[in-house]
Amino acid sequence: QPRLVESGGGLVQPGGSLRLSCKASGVGLRSYAIGWFRQAPGKEREGVSCISSEDDTTYYEDSVKGRFTISRDRASDTVYLQMNALEPEDSPIYYCAVDRALGPYRCFATPRPGEFHSWGRGPQVPFSS
Repeated sequence: QPRLVESGGGLVQPGGSLRLSCKASGVGLRSYAIGWFRQAPGKEREGVSCISSEDDTTYYEDSVKGRFTISRDRASDTVYLQMNALEPEDSPIYYCAVDRALGPYRCFATPRPGEFHSWGRGPQVPFSS
């Protein structure tokens, strides 16, 4: 199983932008679909976006459509989440994870946490006052 490391979080103001990165040590990410998730204190983890394992098709949760972009750089084996027009509701901790499927995984709906594993310890996206 890959060990995932997220990076790129930081203090942001409403309307600002951040880019999160997800890399793996050990097994690479190339054959996996990658999901980005977030979790606010006291709330369940929710899916934000997903990029498919073979053709890099993408899917976004409704609240982030048009603001967030997930992408994959296969040369560096890194998956990114570009977040623009950030809102305070976007503030929780973000995690990336790989799919559990034994074969190809195509993202056609909001990713569900139960279908992913190998969670990293996500970067925080706190908002400045």
